[in-house]
Amino acid sequence: MHESMAEALTLQGLQGAVWSTVSSDGTVAVDAAGTRDATTGAVLRVQDRVHVGSVAKTVLATGVLQLVSEGRFALDTPVSQLLPGVAFDNPWAAHSPVRIRHLLDHTAGLDDARLADMFSLRARADAPLSTFLDGRTLRVRSRPGSRHSYSNTGYALLGMVIEATTGARYETYLRDQLLHPLGMHDSTFAFTTQAGPHADPRLAMGHFEDGAAHAAVPMFLRPAGQFTTTAADMGRFARFLMGDGTIDGRRLVDAALLRAMGRPHGTEAARSGLRVGYGLGMATRDRHGAVGVCHGGSTVGYRAMFCLFPEHRRAFFVAINADHESADYGRLDRLLIQSLDVSRPSIPPDASSATDASAWEGYYVPAPNRFARLEWIDTTLNFARLGSDGAALRFQPLQSPALTLAPMGGALFRADDRTIASHAVFVAANGNRAISTGLQTYERIPRVKLLALWTSLVAGLLGMAWLLVVGLARIAGGTRAFVKQPVMVPFLGIVALLLPLPLFLRQSFLAMGDLTLASGTLAVVSALLPVTMAAGLILILRRRVWSATAVVDALAMAGVLQWTLVLACWGLMPVRLWV
Repeated sequence: MHESMAEALTLQGLQGAVWSTVSSDGTVAVDAAGTRDATTGAVLRVQDRVHVGSVAKTVLATGVLQLVSEGRFALDTPVSQLLPGVAFDNPWAAHSPVRIRHLLDHTAGLDDARLADMFSLRARADAPLSTFLDGRTLRVRSRPGSRHSYSNTGYALLGMVIEATTGARYETYLRDQLLHPLGMHDSTFAFTTQAGPHADPRLAMGHFEDGAAHAAVPMFLRPAGQFTTTAADMGRFARFLMGDGTIDGRRLVDAALLRAMGRPHGTEAARSGLRVGYGLGMATRDRHGAVGVCHGGSTVGYRAMFCLFPEHRRAFFVAINADHESADYGRLDRLLIQSLDVSRPSIPPDASSATDASAWEGYYVPAPNRFARLEWIDTTLNFARLGSDGAALRFQPLQSPALTLAPMGGALFRADDRTIASHAVFVAANGNRAISTGLQTYERIPRVKLLALWTSLVAGLLGMAWLLVVGLARIAGGTRAFVKQPVMVPFLGIVALLLPLPLFLRQSFLAMGDLTLASGTLAVVSALLPVTMAAGLILILRRRVWSATAVVDALAMAGVLQWTLVLACWGLMPVRLWV
């Protein structure tokens, strides 16, 4: 196994990995391969500590379930009762308030996070958790409990719930009441990094492409993704989650709650019979020929995966100290799954009682999409076309390969590379047809709306291209004559969009969500773009010289102007990365 993992790391260009496996008799085995720091070439050891990103959510969720088990609050307790200072804009509040279960299940309908919450160098390790709210009202975009939509914001609120309930910092409470009783003495929710006052000599360095090392930085939403641990500690944690909830005769978590982790509850997809989905801090995941209860994670320079296979009483954890966009991390997962021997045959298709596939044909968009600010992008560029082929469905996303979905009876369908049903179709409460993977729901959209969005996009891009090319051509014909032409102002408005680029190249990408010279300049030049288009149109109208060239220039300016107005209506213009 060690050789296979080491070879996979080398082939993917990854620095190193630590992993643990839990066998059916409860034995925890740990191993490591690769380097802990590319700058020194030091070997990664099994006792080295690693960051795990969103795997922290599973540990934090277990602490919340511990409080539920103690009767401190219930899964169905409204969050507003525990956090009265947090304001929700929830159209369904009268009948469906945001509850603790919804935060745990990512079904609260909340936005994932703002860019400023995730990419900032202004976060402090000791700041109050409520800092990220900054007096904002949290918008609820789908009826609480109805649909999964991953939300780091929701788990930050759970950290606040722990603090409001216990009167202690969530890091301290979970250390004393959960981690230490489980024997996880090498794990912490406190901030650790590789340099500076919070430096941990046992913490492996994180890396990006080409072996670029990067020390960890504090985050605003730290309950959602800040956790340091070891492979051995995660093995102990996995063993506990597959047990009866007791340690040395003391009950920490009700066994029924542990068994419910990974089971979607109450969503439209779950009510349609779909087993895959998220529940109480973990997700039922069908990958590599095995169905497990898992959670992945990524953070500055790290990737991780944690999976339980309760029916086999086996589990694995793996953390890689390299975050490469192009790497196939699933290859490492597959090796560990094979070593545990937990694969299962695929359930055969069943068309005998399948729904009429042709009734679901059409175009579908994410509903809700993960990041509220990017709704226009996901609606326009991340739509999927659903077609039918007899009893089967063909799911064709714009930006990824098509999936053939075999009927599994009723409203359920299975992708070719899955062992159980992977998709469910249903009619939503608003009457729209929808399809869900359990983790993402798509609603059918009228073709005319999608066509209008694409027409707006194409008109805007063509207009910008025309004004840029024509502007350059007319400058080549003589700058003095160009200055007097109406196209000059729109041309300069487009060229100005390039001004922030060198400023962004000089700052850390981790400051992308901060108000900096680069992001401030981007906001100014993007705000000026529609102004320059309107100015150009006014100059053309005043001239009243309607040559063919002038008409095309005016159409180009109008095309860009309407596109910027559409983007403004969707909250994308001007481009303000820090809000």
